[in-house]
Amino acid sequence: MSELMRITHLTKEFRVSKRASFPAVDDVSLTLQAGETLSVVGESGCGKSTLGRLIVRGIDATSGKVVYSPSAGVEKAAGEQGEKQPAEIDFLALKGRALKRVRKDIQMIFQDPLSSLDPRMTVFDIIAEPLRATSRMPTTELRRRVREIAEKVGLDPSHLRRYPHSFSGGQRQRIGIARALVTKPKLIVADEAVSALDVSIQAQIINLLKDLQDELGITYLFIAHDLSIVEYISDRVAVMYLGRIVELAETDQLFAVPRHPYTETLLSAVPQPDPEVKRERIVPKGEVPSPTNRATGCLFSPRCHYATELCRTETPALEEIADGHYSACHYASELSLRGLAELATTV
Repeated sequence: MSELMRITHLTKEFRVSKRASFPAVDDVSLTLQAGETLSVVGESGCGKSTLGRLIVRGIDATSGKVVYSPSAGVEKAAGEQGEKQPAEIDFLALKGRALKRVRKDIQMIFQDPLSSLDPRMTVFDIIAEPLRATSRMPTTELRRRVREIAEKVGLDPSHLRRYPHSFSGGQRQRIGIARALVTKPKLIVADEAVSALDVSIQAQIINLLKDLQDELGITYLFIAHDLSIVEYISDRVAVMYLGRIVELAETDQLFAVPRHPYTETLLSAVPQPDPEVKRERIVPKGEVPSPTNRATGCLFSPRCHYATELCRTETPALEEIADGHYSACHYASELSLRGLAELATTV
């Protein structure tokens, strides 16, 4: 795989008063490889949706860089000529026409398939809107592209003149996926893309996303809180807590051998479908702290069962402790934390 996007020291601070602010995203650094699915998980309010919006420039970052490599994952035949593209683009620094040219490569699927669709627009116009905003495509070509992408996501092209209220929740999310795909993006940020759907529909949409990735080579940043879905769809997983990445690893490794106490608590909360198997629940101490009243040292230390004085006074860095496995815990190499299988016991 080649590197599609490099996020370095990305920070977003929100001001709560004239003198006080808090970082919703705090010095986050990640890489996205072309064609992979990187999931970002954590409790509500941890900053994962804010991170997604920063990457697509839905909101402006306070500091940091998002470097995009447009040629990543693209293989050209010998002698093939095409528009020369820079090896790397500082996406957050782009303006005007330069931003419009690149924006079509980075799209987003939103959480609520109803509120994200304009009820006054037909499905055709909703899907076509990104094309009209980023290119001057002839009408016949635009119609062909919209019909093609509608069929690809499982929509009936004969229904394109209908309005969003005529469709079910799953169909509306297919409309949102078609809108994101119509510009042929390299990266799609899927922000809780299935959390508002019924379980049976969730499975259909997740399988659709995987099929589209296999066919089109799309890279996903998949934001979610349901770890059972994350385990199924992800190549790698990043765990966020109060705006910071506290663990990052390949999916199998993170679910089997977590290296941060917060990850262990999240895994213990994964629902167990087998009634004869019980999963031990590890409940963090206390309540989720206010983002404006953050602890010194490790942010998780007030709720951690393994915390020591070192944890309360010194901030741990996100460091590689095994091949491709990163953790921001002082005792990551010493603790024997339990994975998904070890937390389950037969009744």
